[in-house]
Amino acid sequence: MRSLILLLVVAAAVRAQSTRELAELNWVEFRELVPSRMRTVLLPTGTLEAHGVINNGADMLAPLALARAMARRVDALVAPGIPYGVTGSLDAYAGGFSISEPAYCAYVSDVLAGLARTGFRNLILINGHGGPQSSILNELAERVGRERGVRTLVVNCWSYCSDVRLRIFGEDGGHAGWNETAMIQAIDPGLVKTGRYADRLALPRPTEGTWAAYPFPATIILYRPGEGYPRSDQAKAKAYFDAVVEKLTALVGDVIARWDGAGVLP
Repeated sequence: MRSLILLLVVAAAVRAQSTRELAELNWVEFRELVPSRMRTVLLPTGTLEAHGVINNGADMLAPLALARAMARRVDALVAPGIPYGVTGSLDAYAGGFSISEPAYCAYVSDVLAGLARTGFRNLILINGHGGPQSSILNELAERVGRERGVRTLVVNCWSYCSDVRLRIFGEDGGHAGWNETAMIQAIDPGLVKTGRYADRLALPRPTEGTWAAYPFPATIILYRPGEGYPRSDQAKAKAYFDAVVEKLTALVGDVIARWDGAGVLP
């Protein structure tokens, strides 16, 4: 009888580990996993906006792919991403969306609170979109963490891994620049429309306080003049994706280990 029970427990564990996608788990599997065996969830966040010669959903596709690549390594589940965000000065281009800040804050707060309520202790937001969304997410995550007694981390993958893009490409990048285009190329080369590229699509971002325009007059926004123009190099694209996964994995693992070591909100 004990052998049969052990076999059933092992079989259930194997089934539960067959996917890291939160949306693919049966409710019984979820109950068996969270929080007794799994305490960490990765939540990808992004937006829909113009990105030069890559897909409008690049800011969502990148963090989702990164979360999936990291999940087993940090022993986490991947929550369905939040694809709509607070876009900013590119929302006027075809296919762009922007959610009002009050609506976005209310929705994301409820998603985070729901993840906490279901048993997760570590809520890790992998954010693929910048602008005001970054600071909004920082504030929301801290507030929910304090109110719900859980631990939260928000990481902006493009900025945290700025050293990676400099090492791989030998120059800086940009919004929809070489680095972001390479990220999508590594995930799905078919989403990179190289035949539509022209240098005139790119423009260096202005120095703060010099000028501003709405909509911004280019969908490829270079961090530095003369650097970051998109190029097609599949080997470097893969190297960049893999290196970003490595660095994000190390950060998440280190932060959780420090939380555990300090005994904060265990």
